[in-house]
Amino acid sequence: MPGNGPHVTKVPLETISRLAPFSALILSIICINYFLIRFYVLEGFLLKKVYGQIYTSMDESTRRGFVNHHIAGATKILILIVAAYPFIDVAFVHSTFHTPFAGSKFVTQGDILIIVSQMLIGMYIFELFYRTKISPVSVGHHIGTILIGESAIAISLNLLREKDATIEFILCTVWGAFDIVSEFLPHISIILYRVYPDSHQFLKKLFKTAMITTLTGTTAETILTMYLFGSLWNRWTIAFKVTTPMLHLLFMSCQLWGSYNFYKMYKRQQRLIAKKEGQTGDVEEQPNRIELEEAKQPTNSSLVLDHGSLHALSREPSREPSRDGSQTGLLVPSR
Repeated sequence: MPGNGPHVTKVPLETISRLAPFSALILSIICINYFLIRFYVLEGFLLKKVYGQIYTSMDESTRRGFVNHHIAGATKILILIVAAYPFIDVAFVHSTFHTPFAGSKFVTQGDILIIVSQMLIGMYIFELFYRTKISPVSVGHHIGTILIGESAIAISLNLLREKDATIEFILCTVWGAFDIVSEFLPHISIILYRVYPDSHQFLKKLFKTAMITTLTGTTAETILTMYLFGSLWNRWTIAFKVTTPMLHLLFMSCQLWGSYNFYKMYKRQQRLIAKKEGQTGDVEEQPNRIELEEAKQPTNSSLVLDHGSLHALSREPSREPSRDGSQTGLLVPSR
């Protein structure tokens, strides 16, 4: 019945944007911009100026990861600012891909979504080429995102054969939106971890929050994605009915792996705090032990400090006579 179900069930089969045939050119321009920003701005002067010795003392692998987190974090903020309105309007409210963007006569909602999707894909391509160390789970997540995103755009160019191209791209934007929101704090967490490595109380709270946000985001993403997928069940071809749940399972496992890693980092900070507090307790108990030992010393002994060490000395009569025939006491080490 009209009016029932989410808005995405009413989105017509249509092209995403007139920019879709130029996706390769858009992606190339975006990757060039990533290089220019990385080489001439971040590594050129900005990070050295902001972080000083913290940045310059990093080894090559750590430095590349540090730079990548800045690029990824900044990209996701920009995408969130630019694409939040067209994404919500197309996926959940009343617009289509051909609806003008913010009243513009030239730019459509689909134009913006095409560009930001290429920004996200370009960000993952940049990370795969730039970082020296990357986990197999991250490799699988990034490659899957790149292939699925580009495939969703490519099949929209042949609507006569691909009857589910429009709704597939919308589902991809839902995946991308959760990736941006739930995975933003982890970038900030790693940056702050490099800047404040000894602030264990702060890092413990930060890693715990990152773990909770990624876990909550994964749960909410699964619920919403499967709800939309089920609502569109009659519009999917058999290929997407099989592959979509498999792809979502891949993304979900990657995000859960990230949550587990933040849990381990949180527990590590807990152990460091407990170890530090244990050492502090030992230092506080040490003066009491010294006072107790002093009380046990003989009354004819004294403690003197010789270049930072304690020596117990006792008074014994001198073996040499004094000028007036009396004996004087000399300080000699007691045995």
